[in-house]
Amino acid sequence: MDTDLALVIGLIVAAFSIPSILSAISDRRAPRASAITVLIAGGLIVFAIQGKPGGYQLAQIPDVFVNVIARFMP
Repeated sequence: MDTDLALVIGLIVAAFSIPSILSAISDRRAPRASAITVLIAGGLIVFAIQGKPGGYQLAQIPDVFVNVIARFMP
């Protein structure tokens, strides 16, 4: 898997897990599924950071998103 793609997927999964965590906490139940998605997102992000020589800078993230989207859009 490409490190840029792994980073983008990891960040998207992490962003989608936040509402799930808040919903579980507000309903006073354990956020089990949310915890699993956070672990998956964290794993993808760590894989991407370790797989790219030099890692990623915070300023590079928008460019990475645009490049990944441009690669898969016809």
